[in-house]
Amino acid sequence: MRRYYHISVILILFSGIILAQDHTESNTVDRPRNVILMIGDGMGLSQVSAPYYYMDEEPVFSQFRYIGLAKTSAGSAPVTQSPAAATALSTGFKTYNMAVGVGMDSLPRKNIVELLSEKGFLTGIIATSSITDATPAGFYAHQPNRYMQREIAQDLVKSEIDFFAGGGIKYFLDTTGVNLFEAHGIEVNYSRLKKIKKPEPGSRYGFLLGADRLQTMLEGRKDFLKKSSSIAVDFLSTGEHGYFLMIESSQIDWAGHGNQVEYMIQEMNDFEQTVRSVLEYAKEDGETLVIVTADHETGGFTLGAAGENGYNADYSIIQPTFATTNHSATLVPVFSYGPGAENFMGVYENTEIFHKLASLLITE
Repeated sequence: MRRYYHISVILILFSGIILAQDHTESNTVDRPRNVILMIGDGMGLSQVSAPYYYMDEEPVFSQFRYIGLAKTSAGSAPVTQSPAAATALSTGFKTYNMAVGVGMDSLPRKNIVELLSEKGFLTGIIATSSITDATPAGFYAHQPNRYMQREIAQDLVKSEIDFFAGGGIKYFLDTTGVNLFEAHGIEVNYSRLKKIKKPEPGSRYGFLLGADRLQTMLEGRKDFLKKSSSIAVDFLSTGEHGYFLMIESSQIDWAGHGNQVEYMIQEMNDFEQTVRSVLEYAKEDGETLVIVTADHETGGFTLGAAGENGYNADYSIIQPTFATTNHSATLVPVFSYGPGAENFMGVYENTEIFHKLASLLITE
């Protein structure tokens, strides 16, 4: 009898430790003050798995305890493209594949940035593509076609976005040579990233470091994504009502389209390092919800055993391969940490990410 008593005590103590860990992660805050949404464009489960075999340390994804899966189909097709996926994430509406911030009827749908700006939140977007590309555009623009990038550029300067970083300088110079940023009082740095010192209330800042896309990691982009994310958090944290920041690792997708293994691995490792930095900040801050997901998977990427078939395969060697140069319809992961993270577990449509965020952030 005494033996069973000791076992019961141990079980009670163990349960207490688990409850204490859950309590610690929630930081006793029911709702987040800030949200950082991190999107690995084209990042499926095999892409997430790659750092586990091609990095020297345990990938940051192991630190997330709340994990879900999102369905990615567009409103017009089972396989989505980035514009429709970004619109689903930002507005909660499914739409046709070329649409940016508009519904199946081509009419604008209000996005999370617009809704939060009305509540006093500061907002920002970061991408390693042009800032007018499909995914970043989905969080501020309303256009019927993703390739209307000059119109999308006009939408950015007229939007509520307070901070942005990426490429795409050429889309902001109109036919008369007028700089759209200057016309709207937006301060933009075209040469390098640097901390924004003592920002004025209501000021808007941007960093555009490429005529169109940014360099790849293989070309020498270095720590742009990690550094710009840190600068953005510092700036957006100066607001009184919290902030929303979307960070996209754009070129995981491009590597998938090109079936380029080393390109994909380097872009994925760069994203992992940025997620690691953001998660460290969120753990210290205690009021920030971090969501890491993808708009879709690209390339049908796999980490299979080497060899032509199962009869002569070498299971001691991983042979990364692609099944297609297109997007796929596979579900994508959703990792979450911070206040409200438990709401993002399960399997659901990508539109639910918008609705879950809205329910946490928008209160009357």
